[in-house]
Amino acid sequence: MSEVEIEYCVPCGFLERAEEMQHAVLEQFGERVDRVALVTGDHGVLTVAVDGELVWDKSEDEYDVDEVVRRVRTAL
Repeated sequence: MSEVEIEYCVPCGFLERAEEMQHAVLEQFGERVDRVALVTGDHGVLTVAVDGELVWDKSEDEYDVDEVVRRVRTAL
């Protein structure tokens, strides 16, 4: 089973976006992942990693929950 980590910037107020992505990933892959962890960060970070491999980064990609789910699916 895999682990998904969503790192988000606390000072930027990205918790809501991180929770939205966490919910979407759990809805789609809840039986295929061990955990979907929220990890606090700063400096504008909002990233998603599967088993330590970065699959989505706000600094490079437009915020789109469906795209995040697609990338997690590919990584799984």
